[in-house]
Amino acid sequence: MPVLRALFLLSLMGLAACGGRERDITLHDLRTNSREPEEFSIVPSKPLATPESFAELPGPTPGRANRADQTPLSDAVAALGGNPARLRADGVPASDGALIQRAGRFGVDGNIREDLAAADLEFRKTRSRFTFSIVPEDDYYRIYRRQAIDPYRQLLRFRRLGVQTPSAPPEE
Repeated sequence: MPVLRALFLLSLMGLAACGGRERDITLHDLRTNSREPEEFSIVPSKPLATPESFAELPGPTPGRANRADQTPLSDAVAALGGNPARLRADGVPASDGALIQRAGRFGVDGNIREDLAAADLEFRKTRSRFTFSIVPEDDYYRIYRRQAIDPYRQLLRFRRLGVQTPSAPPEE
């Protein structure tokens, strides 16, 4: 009888542990265990500058970038002699028209991003069921390991088929 009672209590505790809170399905654990500030999350802003005319300033828009925000990618493109305006996503540039036309020749699913996001969320929910650990760790690469492509394995496969392949750096 005491064994039956202990087994009942143990199963009741196990059942209670299964519910009651939403599972954390984030796979990257980027938290630090120190109480000190994260030095890489501190981003200095650009120095404030007075515009030529205050009438040129756009009105404040929530979610829009500030004029004093850092733009490291645009700054790097400008420093290398490129045009930072080409980084803005204002639609498809005319130079990519033939590529877009060729890629969409069999039709385009307008909801592909939403469909993939929903499928990935379901995959992460399924794969995160048994990821509990006492020490937090990054589960991203372990969870997606079966979906990763091994480039050297594919290189050997194509070489065996007789496809001309470029040289590749040696495996580490």
